[in-house]
Amino acid sequence: MGQSHFGSLCVKEKKQEEERYVRANDRPSNLSYNYANNAIRTSKYNIITFLPLNLFEQFRRLANAYFLFLLILQLIPQISSLSWFTTALPLILVLSMTAVKDANDDINRHKSDRQVNNRMVNVLIDGVLKNEKWMNVQVGDIVKLESNQFVTADLLLLSSSEPLNLVYVETAELDGETNLKVKQALTLTGEMGDSIEALSAFKGEVRCEPPNNRLDKFKGTLTVNGQNYGLDNDKILLRGCTLRNTEWCFGLVIFGGPDTKLMQNSGKTKFKRTSIDHLMNILVLCIFGFLFTLCFILAIGNAVWEVKEGSVFTVFLPREPGVNAALSSFLSFWSYVIVLNAVVPISLYVSVEVIRLGNSFFINWDRKMYYPKNDTPAQARTTTLNEELGQIKYIFSDKTGTLTQNIMTFNKCSINGKNYGELYDFSGQRVEITEKTQKVDFSWNKLADPKFDFHDYNLVETVREGNPEAQAFFRLLALCHTVMPEEKKEGELNYQAQSPDEGALVTAARNFGFVFRSRTPETITIMEMGEKVTYELLAVLDFNNVRKRMSVIVRGPDGKMTLYCKGADTIIYERLDHSCKRLMKVTTGHLNEYAGDGLRTLVLAYKHLKENYMEEWTQRHHEASTALEGREERLDQLYEEIEKDMILLGATAVEDKLQDGVPQTIEQLAKADIKIWVLTGDKQETAENIGYSCNMLREEMKEVFIVAANTPDGVKQELQYARRKMCPESAEEPSVTKARAGLFWLQKTETVQDEQVEGDYALIINGHSLAFALEKDLELELLRTACMCQTVICCRVTPLQKAQVVELVKKYKQAITLAIGDGANDVSMIKAAHIGVGISGQEGMQAVLSSDFSFAQFRYLQRLLLVHGRWSYLRMCKFLQYFFYKNFTFTFVHFWYAFFCGFSAQTVYDEWFITLYNLVYTSLPILSLGLFDQDVNDRWSFEYPQLYSPGQLNMYFSKKAFVHCMVHSCYCSLVLFFIPWGAIHDTVRDDGRDLADYQSFALLAQTCLLVVVSIQLCIDTYAWTTVNQFFVWGSLFAYLAITFTMYSNGMFLIFTSVFPFIGTVRNSLNQPNVWLTIFLTSLLCVLPVVALRFILIQIRPTINDKVRYKTQVEAPPAPAPRRPVRRVSTRRSGYAFSHSQGYGALVTSERFLFKRPLKSLLAFSAQTETPRPQLFRPIPE
Repeated sequence: MGQSHFGSLCVKEKKQEEERYVRANDRPSNLSYNYANNAIRTSKYNIITFLPLNLFEQFRRLANAYFLFLLILQLIPQISSLSWFTTALPLILVLSMTAVKDANDDINRHKSDRQVNNRMVNVLIDGVLKNEKWMNVQVGDIVKLESNQFVTADLLLLSSSEPLNLVYVETAELDGETNLKVKQALTLTGEMGDSIEALSAFKGEVRCEPPNNRLDKFKGTLTVNGQNYGLDNDKILLRGCTLRNTEWCFGLVIFGGPDTKLMQNSGKTKFKRTSIDHLMNILVLCIFGFLFTLCFILAIGNAVWEVKEGSVFTVFLPREPGVNAALSSFLSFWSYVIVLNAVVPISLYVSVEVIRLGNSFFINWDRKMYYPKNDTPAQARTTTLNEELGQIKYIFSDKTGTLTQNIMTFNKCSINGKNYGELYDFSGQRVEITEKTQKVDFSWNKLADPKFDFHDYNLVETVREGNPEAQAFFRLLALCHTVMPEEKKEGELNYQAQSPDEGALVTAARNFGFVFRSRTPETITIMEMGEKVTYELLAVLDFNNVRKRMSVIVRGPDGKMTLYCKGADTIIYERLDHSCKRLMKVTTGHLNEYAGDGLRTLVLAYKHLKENYMEEWTQRHHEASTALEGREERLDQLYEEIEKDMILLGATAVEDKLQDGVPQTIEQLAKADIKIWVLTGDKQETAENIGYSCNMLREEMKEVFIVAANTPDGVKQELQYARRKMCPESAEEPSVTKARAGLFWLQKTETVQDEQVEGDYALIINGHSLAFALEKDLELELLRTACMCQTVICCRVTPLQKAQVVELVKKYKQAITLAIGDGANDVSMIKAAHIGVGISGQEGMQAVLSSDFSFAQFRYLQRLLLVHGRWSYLRMCKFLQYFFYKNFTFTFVHFWYAFFCGFSAQTVYDEWFITLYNLVYTSLPILSLGLFDQDVNDRWSFEYPQLYSPGQLNMYFSKKAFVHCMVHSCYCSLVLFFIPWGAIHDTVRDDGRDLADYQSFALLAQTCLLVVVSIQLCIDTYAWTTVNQFFVWGSLFAYLAITFTMYSNGMFLIFTSVFPFIGTVRNSLNQPNVWLTIFLTSLLCVLPVVALRFILIQIRPTINDKVRYKTQVEAPPAPAPRRPVRRVSTRRSGYAFSHSQGYGALVTSERFLFKRPLKSLLAFSAQTETPRPQLFRPIPE
């Protein structure tokens, strides 16, 4: 029945899948549904489709299609006044360069796909385990995974080598968290173990949800022998995970290849183009319109001239048969389209690509963005988006692995009122701890972790002297936890913890002489200052989000029973003995200091228990744990009762280690008016801690709003409350400006205007609340409120929600966005943003492979944006302004000349000058401007981040700037045509011969043009280099050399029809009045520009003008020495616990250590066979 039903859904045309039906070990049945196999494909082309598809994509670019059209026109003899190769060669060059680049990119994608698809895995086929490529794995196959292998596809876990059918997986590629997760198979399938016969005979049928991108949810049922068993996310291994600490496991393939949740979260690959690209498309369209208008005017002029003047010439220049004034006018229209095509030369696109490529190499070669630890340079993976780096307004950042190193370190502690972990110099000043600071020597402890760093010798001395409080402090850390040890070799300990914080605390105890060595369900063995001590474990009082503490009750070798407790300070303080008040006050001061440093804190306390009380308490605990009703409440009351009147030991401070330079980078970017939003899958508490550590959240902020409602109405009320608090006079309805943009103005845009707010605010929103806020009716409320805040942190967000937040800002803010992350969970966000940056960090390369730029450390982002991005934007804008200026000037001279040549489409310049103008004479100087120019150097760019803001406002190149360019070109063309025309009209040479012939005028006009545009380039250049000088002077010299050669007698004799300008150079350039004309023309063109710029700098100087002036009068200030600033905060920076239910139950289970007593095993959730009420609280069914 299942087959017939789903067969109708999964016909060849691949209709929308509504439910998935999988039969184990039945390939023919599963293949009938046409499910995707396990091969992935991220490439765009193959050998057959490359040429047609690539050419199709390239000719979708308006300019390329225009040049093809122009080439066709030039092949028609009646209208072509220029040779066809003047367009064909540059067009072929551009298409070839782009095709080679696209082919190279796609070859890299093919290599990446092949590398993944050709990985090997053991697959059960026809009762035999065969080593197969990933790409050949099918839905319904049973595969065997071994330790440290990547999970092949989305699998239903069937069995494993571990007790209780558990497996341990690292999900860093999916959610950015490096602590291990536990998955557990059904008992029914787990009993098959690694029996090939049993697994081959398994005929289970799975019905489940269709492919989707929800990483944290799975719904389905497994049917075996007519019995149904529920399936949830804890029984599914997702592609992208890595199997850890598990010898082997077997799984049934549910989703393969593109259907896996990893690939479903990858998002669609979009063809990204810069805002300048979009603007250029519009401008090119306008230029085409302008060009055809000019041609139309000149065609009408031709018709009028033919009727009034042309008839006079027909006596000795008869028209061709069938050609009249009207047809002549029509043909001249197309002739002028060819003549005036220089307004959009194809060399523009060649030059743009070269400049982008060059600026990409500068990023790749920048040694200040090279990370020597991992041998990782910065990489511009896309060469077409450089200038957009200079226009970023919003940055969306992941937290784990991007802002943080994903490493927890034990930094400081307070023991019995004394603070440890700080260093002070002789004057009592606090010293900053760096990599060069001397570390404590732990060589006295043979079991110490060599990777553990600590710098305060006082603590080691205190512990080794036998201080009872210090030893009790570390004894508590060694006993009160649910960590599991793994000891493959004697003395080589490896801890696996449910959270990295807990692992850091146990490692600290290990280094200070209290080494957690092993555990059984009834005992914990530790080495205390070199002596082996075994404690009897009487009870584990689990952590949960309500209790916010964890306790263990142990019996020492001396028979004494002690309760050790650690938890959040506010919770522990309520349960301390009255005798601790003074110590509590001192410890609170230390906690405030730790919170000011953004550290995660725990308070430690203990209590000695009497034998008779413990016996009576254990009996009541047994009754409560076996009660059928009110079990949880009764257990909580018992825990409350025993965790009272405790003695305070001190506090720990764990650092969720930030990457180097993160706070300074965020501060710099904020000064550049860039808004940073953190989108993380982590818990709210953790994200909030990092916000304070990074200085994104600050004590002096007016208010930090937290949106955590569970209903749409609740979310709406919380958002509105925040908005009204920040801006009481704000309108209830947002101000949305509607407009049209894009090519042919077909694209509709909606822009939500920014609203002014006094003071700094922050917004923290949870994932479930964000899901409601992103709905159509609430998205604008979310956007308005978030944009009023200085800082926005979204916690517990899914990869899809990350992309939705980015799309929301892109849609309604019309601002350039950048997303930065390092895990597979960031890929959709990276693809959605205008610019995607991948951090090549601890979480694999998934984000890097999908990114446009990549580097190893978050701090390099400020150099990428404030230096490379700003320079690239500045260079591209100056290049475009100058390019349009020189080409419009060149073309307008043709236009004025038409009125003096009978509108005959005769060119004002020599044909060779027209061909070489953009290719040789002006190409290299303008390329040097686009590659090497900079207004100020990188030191000043960092000193004044405000220099970045003009790019965000599109101040350097816009439609307005383009119009200014045209006006400037129009003025210069008038000077360049009429001054030489007037100067040599009716002029004679020194020897009395006539100078006013067409060839002499053409030479004078083109020489004046080249000199003027070269001077203009010099005026526009800020930074002169040897390359600039060489290219400018070299181009002028090349012009003179080529012109003298082409106009020589020898060239005329060899190629008479090709080089007709014989002797023009020597006859013209030896006349003083010609040189005087060149000087006068240049002066009249340049003087107004210099005068206008001088006046503007005096009256309305820009930030660039001010900083450039400053660079001339003073040297850049030396960087200030970094002294650590002591911040004190009354806000607690979180407690160093995993924020989920504790796992004490499993570590005290008899079956837990049944197979491998030394193997490191986490404890997530499992059912125990028989209750042990004296040892643990049961986990509810």
